[in-house]
Amino acid sequence: MSNMQYDSVAKKTERSFEIAVIGGGIVGLMVAIGLLKRGIEVTVFEQAQELTEFSAGFAFTGVARECLKRLDPRLLEALERIGEVNRHPCNRYWDGFNPTTQEEAESKDSLLFEVSARDLDYKGCLRSHLLHEMASMLPAGSIKLGKQLKDLQDEGSNDKVTLTFSDKSMYEVDGVIGCDGVRSRTRQLLAGLDNLSSQAHFSHKVAYRALVPIADAVTAFGHDKGMNQCTHMGPSVAIVSYPVAHWTFLNIAIFIHEPGEWESEKMTAAATRDELSRYVSDWSPSIQNIIQRLPENLIKWALFDTAEYPVSTYAKGRVCIAGDAAHATTPFLGAGACMGVEDALVLATTLDLALDHINEEGTHSRTKAISAAFQAYSTVRLERSQWLVQGSRDIGDLYQWRNPKTGRDSHKCRAELVEHQRRIWDFDANEMVTEAGDRFLSLLS
Repeated sequence: MSNMQYDSVAKKTERSFEIAVIGGGIVGLMVAIGLLKRGIEVTVFEQAQELTEFSAGFAFTGVARECLKRLDPRLLEALERIGEVNRHPCNRYWDGFNPTTQEEAESKDSLLFEVSARDLDYKGCLRSHLLHEMASMLPAGSIKLGKQLKDLQDEGSNDKVTLTFSDKSMYEVDGVIGCDGVRSRTRQLLAGLDNLSSQAHFSHKVAYRALVPIADAVTAFGHDKGMNQCTHMGPSVAIVSYPVAHWTFLNIAIFIHEPGEWESEKMTAAATRDELSRYVSDWSPSIQNIIQRLPENLIKWALFDTAEYPVSTYAKGRVCIAGDAAHATTPFLGAGACMGVEDALVLATTLDLALDHINEEGTHSRTKAISAAFQAYSTVRLERSQWLVQGSRDIGDLYQWRNPKTGRDSHKCRAELVEHQRRIWDFDANEMVTEAGDRFLSLLS
């Protein structure tokens, strides 16, 4: 080790924690901001050379926005500045397959069902815009780029966790929160490399994503569909679209069922508009029209999740995982990022309590307090977040008329979707935070 670079994350106060967040994506920065707000020292380690997010859109429910505000009011203020809500009072689900004319595709005859937008209360934005806003909230030097996690050592005999990165640099911290995404290295190290749950697995769904100028979207879909959130359903394909960037672009995602395996080691692959067109060659004219307005050269994303092999815990000792690292999900329930916000709030709550407990009582070691904080977080978050992963798979099949429970029956589809959505929005964040605090205290007693 003598020839290796060695660093130490500076302490804020004598009794402050030194927390490493692995991953500088959306959830990683949310966690960091929430901890800094509570006086906990944080360093974010990101493997890329710059903070980037693909400029796809995503949205936050009313519950998630409440959690953002509790994490740090600046987070909600940022979302309010850059986000927008659906102008139509309902989220609508259309038949994208059977209409034979443009007029029929735009008419109410092709509307399968609608669900009130009031309960989920989504506000959407571009990922890259929110990431930029959050990065500006962090103090200079708190994000270290080009840091790919290689290994970590959490040994009881050492009062610190040692992180080793691929550039051979090493850091010592009090605790580690892995927010390093679908292919999380932290998850691998926590679960064990020979454990199937250490890896996310192919969900047999592939996504083609693009941003279409809103004028082109209106031409293809009509004004009503082009200016509002829509889901088009059909055999083995689903198309989700909604305006972003203050209604200047339509964010569109075309999801294809892929029965085979994903052979590439990468999660993305080059694709073309013609390749995509073949999947919807017998779909309605409006779908054909919007596809022709996509760029000629595209990228397709293989969607991986943790549905088949979920981890048994999100925490082990002074190491935990959050967001996609803990519960990678497909996007069909539109709540993956929302689960990450809830994770971040619970972690901020339990670590804040741990810091207070040490400062006030002086009887518990950092090791015990952080381990208890992480274990309380895992216990509170495990069931709900893992339900979402499986639920999202089920709804993806529903959108593609592949769910045996619903088939093509629009009444059954609506009932099943509403039941799933209710579990997302009918949720008490106060109760979650209270339970996390109670579990933390019981673990220390």
